[in-house]
Amino acid sequence: MGKVASALIVGFLLANGSALAQPKFMFDSTTAWIPARAEGDDFISPASGPGPVVSEPGHPYVPNNRFTQPTYRIADLTNPILKPWAIEQMKKANDEVRAGKVPFTADARCRPGGVPGFNVYAHVRPTFILQTETEVVMINESDMQTRRIYLNVPHLANPRPSSYGDSVGHYEGDELVVDTIGMNDKTFVDNYRTPHTDKIHVVERFKLIEDGKQLQVTVTVDDPGAFNMPWTAIQRWKRREGETLIELICAESPVDHLGNQNVPVPQADRPDF
Repeated sequence: MGKVASALIVGFLLANGSALAQPKFMFDSTTAWIPARAEGDDFISPASGPGPVVSEPGHPYVPNNRFTQPTYRIADLTNPILKPWAIEQMKKANDEVRAGKVPFTADARCRPGGVPGFNVYAHVRPTFILQTETEVVMINESDMQTRRIYLNVPHLANPRPSSYGDSVGHYEGDELVVDTIGMNDKTFVDNYRTPHTDKIHVVERFKLIEDGKQLQVTVTVDDPGAFNMPWTAIQRWKRREGETLIELICAESPVDHLGNQNVPVPQADRPDF
């Protein structure tokens, strides 16, 4: 990373009030962020308007570290944002859970989180946020999943489709606004395995709240190929001091830790070069 590596400083940074002004460095190198809610890694619905897919009524998701019987996610397919093909695909996943199969999430299968899925990726592992004057780098400790956001530049004219797409950002007052296009259709938008197409467009607004103790992102997703309307979701992290980034590499395997066969491990269909 060269010059970038020598200048990385952990944290989100506030601008001096101008959208294109260089932000001030605010946090030290031991700041990490973990989900602020007991529910962990699922999006929060907005106060009003179309929101993200959540658990089916009567079947709440319970993580396995809550000192009670855990459950697996069953998506609420009555959410009006979903196109019929997305409902059909997600119903198959729901039916497998009802039949006793263990559903997969991106981090458990060594898959990229994508956007906005990175915001709900691997809640037991911290996310570190690094910044120079020209870019923001987000690293989740789980499999070292990494996003790069380039500051105060336009989108590429013809971005090559990828899992994390082409993300550009700028500051509007105390918010970092990130616009992402150019994604492929191989990721999910959440841990309910909600699909999307390569036409997805995501805008994220990050800001510090609670006197800097929490970081909040408000996500707006627009994908006319997968959703009937744009929708909004929220995620919050809490600050955790004294952390260091641990190298944690995911080991790809066609058999998961529960012995299930034929789990969807990403594979390339042709050489990259």
